[in-house]
Amino acid sequence: MVLVALAGCSRDDEGTGPAERLGKALDDASAKVTDSVQDELAKSKRAVDDAREKVEDATREASRGLERATGEVGKSVERAGEKMQDKAEDLRRDKDD
Repeated sequence: MVLVALAGCSRDDEGTGPAERLGKALDDASAKVTDSVQDELAKSKRAVDDAREKVEDATREASRGLERATGEVGKSVERAGEKMQDKAEDLRRDKDD
């Protein structure tokens, strides 16, 4: 029985025992998980940055559209005011005649 237990604790060609090999395997697995999580976090950050850029672009474009629309409304109001003034002058002339 002692020989079986000792055989399980024997060192390999590199001089490492089973506990050391298990520790190394756990360290390697932990490193892989950490790398994988960091990769996924980096992908998520890139996706968030891309989305933020798209929102900023859309906001700028909407702002420019709003400025154009405001300008057009202003021109329309000005034209309407001019027409009202012209019509008022026509009515005054007709009244005076």
